[in-house]
Amino acid sequence: MKNSPIGRRAILQAGGAAGLAGALGLSPTGPAEAAELSAQRGGHSATEILDLGPAVVQFSLMSSVLVGDTVYIGSRNLDPVRIVAFHVPTRKVIAQTELATGYSIQALAADSTGRYLYAGVLQDAVGTLPNLYRWDLTTLSAPATPIGRIGDRDVRDLSVAPNGRLYAVGGGSATKPALWEFNPSTGQVGNLGIPDPGVTLARAVAATDTTVFFGAGSTLGGGGSAGRACLYAYNRATQTFTLVTPSEMLADPSIRELAIFGDKLLVSSAASTQPSKVALMRLDNLASYSVATSIGKTAKNFTSIGEQVYFANESGLCVYSVASNSISQLTLNGPSLGEIWGVDAVNNKILATSGYGFVAEIDPGTGSMAATDLGEAGASATPQTVMGLAAGAGFVHAGGNGVIARHSLAAGQTVNLQAPGEAKDAVMVDGVLFTGQYSSQGIWTYDPRSGQPIHQAASFPAAQNRPLDVCWDEDNKLVLLAAQSDTEGGGSFWTYDPRTGAKQYFINPIDNRQLLRAVATRDGVAYLGGGLPTLDGPGTIVAFDPVAGKELWRIEPQMGAGISALAVQGRNLYGLTRKGGIFIIDIPKRKLVHQADISSLSYGFGALVANRGVIYGVSDTTVFRIDPKTFAVSVVVADINGGWYSGPHIAADEDGLLYTLRGPNLVRIDDKGAMQTMRRQPLPQTLSPN
Repeated sequence: MKNSPIGRRAILQAGGAAGLAGALGLSPTGPAEAAELSAQRGGHSATEILDLGPAVVQFSLMSSVLVGDTVYIGSRNLDPVRIVAFHVPTRKVIAQTELATGYSIQALAADSTGRYLYAGVLQDAVGTLPNLYRWDLTTLSAPATPIGRIGDRDVRDLSVAPNGRLYAVGGGSATKPALWEFNPSTGQVGNLGIPDPGVTLARAVAATDTTVFFGAGSTLGGGGSAGRACLYAYNRATQTFTLVTPSEMLADPSIRELAIFGDKLLVSSAASTQPSKVALMRLDNLASYSVATSIGKTAKNFTSIGEQVYFANESGLCVYSVASNSISQLTLNGPSLGEIWGVDAVNNKILATSGYGFVAEIDPGTGSMAATDLGEAGASATPQTVMGLAAGAGFVHAGGNGVIARHSLAAGQTVNLQAPGEAKDAVMVDGVLFTGQYSSQGIWTYDPRSGQPIHQAASFPAAQNRPLDVCWDEDNKLVLLAAQSDTEGGGSFWTYDPRTGAKQYFINPIDNRQLLRAVATRDGVAYLGGGLPTLDGPGTIVAFDPVAGKELWRIEPQMGAGISALAVQGRNLYGLTRKGGIFIIDIPKRKLVHQADISSLSYGFGALVANRGVIYGVSDTTVFRIDPKTFAVSVVVADINGGWYSGPHIAADEDGLLYTLRGPNLVRIDDKGAMQTMRRQPLPQTLSPN
């Protein structure tokens, strides 16, 4: 589908005393400002920023639940967060409500009367703002209202007991995931306890009149000593937890889904190195259960028609036969459903809410489907936060949820390429796009000259699920990719040869603790940057032969932080840490030659790119440059404040133009004139290795 043509293209000036004074450590009246003012008086133009309009525009979603004849759908990475009401008989969006906090809604649940819809949001930071909301479905014109907050930052699942009490689980805070209860009679949210201090995330909850089931594990932050799949039964009368995990699921990373069906509890696991499982447990005797091995790594969103239970995996829909205790993939005749965020049953048909932005009504007997695009039905398409970015051959590609927006710079138009998951990073090679697709989707490619749609070029072990950095090795003609494993810890290095389709992967090339977050290349050698899941060190650099698959040497910059980004210019390898440090390694000498603290410009995730003989970087707030001779750091664009989801990106095209985000908008930066001032800047203060 096509989005609106690129709108306003205002030329913005980033020069002047404020825009380019930024040699690190210099006062506003110091030499850098004087040099910039001198350059302007000498006729040099300032840095130009061209606004190319919103980077990714769509209605993106992350949850769905059927109440009566209406499907309520929670948005994903849109501002403001919203719930839309899709009326099944008319196939129209009949209402919408906006929430005041959060960036996505993963959790929706209705009470047994169908009057109240509860929503839980994902948030950017821990705080005191509400993350629980309630919408009175008898008056859809009235907005949803906040009802409080659970102490975990993110709400991942909700369940309403028959007596109307709401139960919530999640994670994302410094404390371990707890079971939370909202009592509508008192309006209070209470912490019922932390059943397992080893897990990092709880994603499933289901409640009866007497018992609340808590499903958790380590889908994020796995590996090391992190806990695996666990299922607890909380007795509401005695206020105690009992571990009831089916033994067949103990090796899986986490419990993924829970649902009550009559006198049975349905349980699924999220898998990593082996297929997921589905268990059917008797509520009156939890030790009595049956387990079936599922298909793929995901089993979620249960619904039933008779004795058949339908649910989503990463390939589409599965059917679980209770009678035979077996699972099969449902053959579908229609478009790909991509990532599915809701499965419901109505009139013996299945309603599947696709992450591609449509609702499909499916006949389970024939597999035929009728799909309704939510945008055409009335859901508003708006700018969303962005994943990866790549530029070249007159195009810029921006990754979103289930989509890659392809911007034509000449035509000023944008086309959305449908792709599963998220393009976390990408690179353009001679007009061909190569992406790293989360989660566990490997490398995807798009060559407009081939006549083929975007498609998967190479798959890799599913446990290596989160590709984070992609680059092109011109010497070996290989796509190189650094990935991390959310469930197992550590990470992997991938190579892909577009000419032959050959691929290789190397698991834990640094060690079994450090995640791979960055890769750069010079003279056919790959440089891998690692770090722990936290901000802290060691942050090791490994020089790696991508053809022979062996380590050549390694070095630790000793900056007490993991690596955020790497780039090569000339003989030097430039690195950025998650605590805002930069370091420079002389590659031929294998020696650390420079360190500096730029935490005032960059903290957390960032990105680096070599362009016009200079290293450029971007953080959540700032675009900056590093002089290749003096290593001085100066500001190119202050307050860029890009609308990124999982860390900022910056890309360069063949003409030396830079691309990144300002807010939700894609911008092009021409730093040609401003570069005239760089050589006049003195050396910044250098930090001694600690």
